[in-house]
Amino acid sequence: MKKLLLQGILQRPLTEKAPAADETALADLAETVNRAAKKRLGRSLAIRQVDAGSCNGCELEIHALGNAFYDLERFGLHFVASPRHADILLVTGPVTKNMQEALKRTYAAAPDPKWVIALGDCACTGGLFAGSYAVAGGIAETVPVDLHIRGCPPHPEKILQGLLALLERQQSL
Repeated sequence: MKKLLLQGILQRPLTEKAPAADETALADLAETVNRAAKKRLGRSLAIRQVDAGSCNGCELEIHALGNAFYDLERFGLHFVASPRHADILLVTGPVTKNMQEALKRTYAAAPDPKWVIALGDCACTGGLFAGSYAVAGGIAETVPVDLHIRGCPPHPEKILQGLLALLERQQSL
């Protein structure tokens, strides 16, 4: 036991190095998303994240958007607690049969104009869980989807690029 304790004290912790990202490119991307949101909506973008039955891999990447490395709050992107305050529903995971009605009600509670993003492979197609007795399918089988962001899980920068693509597409309509 003493050997194990001593080893734990003397050895450095095993951690991953921070990702090597171009800080200016990330800041430019987030600023572009913010400008597009203000142009389209006249204000910042409010996002409500909905877990429809995921494994939480996508949620970890969404939470990374709020950490000190990405810090999306500084660019005017906000996660809100209620769908009544949301412009975008960011839905993760396959829709489980138990969450199907809750997702429909969340969609109905969000004010217009509202957009739905299916985030991750499971949200897009059902992923690994497709065909399960407990899964109703991908998000599009329950509510209309405006954008699919694929990946298992998608990288935070890919999520940011997806938000920008959605806003730019809506501006051109």
